[in-house]
Amino acid sequence: MRIVLLFVGIVVALFGTLFFLQGIGVVGGSPMTNTTTWSVLGPIIALVGIVIAVLGWRRRG
Repeated sequence: MRIVLLFVGIVVALFGTLFFLQGIGVVGGSPMTNTTTWSVLGPIIALVGIVIAVLGWRRRG
């Protein structure tokens, strides 16, 4: 379970980072490009992913 949480957390953090980069216009080719919503939600999603990964890392068993 620990490895699963760590993996899921890393994937969620990477997606949050991608959403942020699309929201601020660094990554193009998507309806999410240059959208304020994703430039705000992206870091929040990335932070949630980091928290999940840390919990998975610190979990016993």
